[in-house]
Amino acid sequence: MDIADTDALVVVDVQNDFLPGGALAVADGNRVFEPINRVMRRFSYVVATRDWHPRVHPHFEEHGGPWPYHCVQGTPGAEFSPKLDLRHVDEVLSKGMHAHSHGYSGFDGTNLDERLRERNVRRVFVCGLATDYCVKATAIEAVQHGFEVTVLTDAIAAVNVKCTDEADALSEMAQHGVRFATTEQLAAAV
Repeated sequence: MDIADTDALVVVDVQNDFLPGGALAVADGNRVFEPINRVMRRFSYVVATRDWHPRVHPHFEEHGGPWPYHCVQGTPGAEFSPKLDLRHVDEVLSKGMHAHSHGYSGFDGTNLDERLRERNVRRVFVCGLATDYCVKATAIEAVQHGFEVTVLTDAIAAVNVKCTDEADALSEMAQHGVRFATTEQLAAAV
C-alpha cells in the first residue's frame, strides 16, 4: 500500500494514563510504539490527539461519568509517552475539554476535519489507544466525514473491559467501511 501526499496519520491518545501504570491503563499499550514510530516518518502530515480533560468534567465518575480520573490537563498522566517520537508529529489536537463532549473521537470538539481538508487529505490512517474506545470512534467518524479510513492493527491496543471488546470494535469499524492493514504492509510498499 503506497502512502501519498494526500494521506494523513492520526495517532490517538498515546498518553501515560493509558499505558501500564497509568490511571486507565491498556495492559499491552506499550506494544504500539515501535510500529507507530516506524511508520510516522512515511506520512507528510501526522496529527496526535490527546485527552485533555479539565478536573471537573462529566466524563469522570466523581462527576457522574463512567471513568476514573485520567488525562487531566497539565498532569503527568496527560502527557504523551516519552516512547512516542514527537519529532514526526506535525500537530497536537486536544479533545474532551468541553462539558458537552466526552471526546472519544479525534473529531469531537476539534477542527480535525478542517485541518485534513486544508491539506487535501483523502485517506486517513488511524493508530493508537484504545481500540475499543477512541480509536474506534475516531475511525468511524473519519468515515462519516467522507475520508477513506485504514486502521493499523499492529499499532493499536484495546482496554477490553469485556474480553470481546476488541473484536466487537473491529467488527463495528468494518461495518462502517473502515479498512485494516499493518504497518508492515505499508513498509512493504516502499
